[in-house]
Amino acid sequence: MRKMILTAVVCLTMELMAADTVSFAKVEKTPITKNEELCKLFKKKIADYKAKMRDDDYARATLASYETRAALYCEK
Repeated sequence: MRKMILTAVVCLTMELMAADTVSFAKVEKTPITKNEELCKLFKKKIADYKAKMRDDDYARATLASYETRAALYCEK
């Protein structure tokens, strides 16, 4: 009985340790890829916002903010 419990505990421990090493093996996205995604996102936001933009100072400030962030993420 003790051997069965001990075997189960050892197997469970090994499985948990293997799961940790597998998660570390995942490749994270490089910052370049993240910048490219953000660049596309802000370009789309700018186009959508210009199509529906109001004519007031707040709308112009929002558009300027989007354009600033697009320029930041789109530079290479």
